[in-house]
Amino acid sequence: MAEHYLDNAATTQVLPEAADRARALMVEEFGNPSSLHTRGYKARQELEKARAAVAGKLGVQPGELTFTSGGTEGNNLALFGAAAARGRLGDKIVTTAIEHDSVLKAVGELERQGFRAVYVKPDKTGQVPLEALEAAIDESTILVSVMAVNNETGAILPVQGLSRVIRRKKAPALLHTDGVQAFGKLPFSPAKWGIDLCTVSAHKIHGPKGAGALYVKKGTRILPRAFGGGQERGLRPGTESLPLLGAFGEAASRLPRPQEALPRMQALKEALIEGLSALEQVTVHSPEDGLPYIVNFSAGRVRAETMLHFLAEKGVYVSAGSACGKAKPSHVLEAMGLPAGHVRSALRVSFSRFSSMEDVKALLAALEEGLSRLAKE
Repeated sequence: MAEHYLDNAATTQVLPEAADRARALMVEEFGNPSSLHTRGYKARQELEKARAAVAGKLGVQPGELTFTSGGTEGNNLALFGAAAARGRLGDKIVTTAIEHDSVLKAVGELERQGFRAVYVKPDKTGQVPLEALEAAIDESTILVSVMAVNNETGAILPVQGLSRVIRRKKAPALLHTDGVQAFGKLPFSPAKWGIDLCTVSAHKIHGPKGAGALYVKKGTRILPRAFGGGQERGLRPGTESLPLLGAFGEAASRLPRPQEALPRMQALKEALIEGLSALEQVTVHSPEDGLPYIVNFSAGRVRAETMLHFLAEKGVYVSAGSACGKAKPSHVLEAMGLPAGHVRSALRVSFSRFSSMEDVKALLAALEEGLSRLAKE
């Protein structure tokens, strides 16, 4: 049975070249990058080569990148590090109600530590208006954290204008962006957009799990969350996982320019939505102008988990929202004010640059069969 993997917002298949690089760095250049002998020097060269590759694709300087274990650690380091560094200047944190759990739960912990938080809600399309964010920011705001692309609906948030808003409101805030779903898919430039802190992850761009990076703009001060040997400029101490980070660099170096892939992704999205519109009781939740890599929709009266398992039996793999959600109702769709039935039946399709029209056709055929069979049970 042919398989059609359409859960790329959860994780992507590792490129063979990235996997080969990881193996080479386990078997051949296996030294510790902090060691002073030849093996260590060669390992350090490989580490910095990977850092330069990721930085180049992100449009930042290599010295502004701190390697992490992925998006969750990067988001936590950014938020707790910024709050600790800026706490004397104010006590307010502004974020959105549709952030990844690694941001929302970190902000919740900061609230328990005495900070005030504002969670700006999206409109019914899943967008968060810039005006709503602006209204929440004031002179006591020390941190603004807004994702670039929502991982469940594909909504593109107005990050690009936020640095100007922060300056206009005379807030002493650092601007953090969870760029995990945007990196490699959108023309996205933290440096040009005035972002102070930005998180990216390897396994969303066909690299390995367990590797990521936090961009910290030159001159920006955040405090570490862990302490040790001083690696990664003291922000993330501990021996670097050279095989994973080398593979991250390899995957990043092979990213095409986002503009090259977007037209084909848009064609896949349009074909999927056209097919969904022909099915009764299916409602699309993703905004028309969202990232074309992600499409969220409700599967009629069939619960998401039931439909997900039916599709998997047909060799079609999608998700019921964020992989970190553990099958809980989507806080993103609830924040959009969708009916409970739509939330319970919501599925997420997410493409990669290797997805095809055959994948879309297989999904639509299996979904139509599932709606016909399962709605009657």
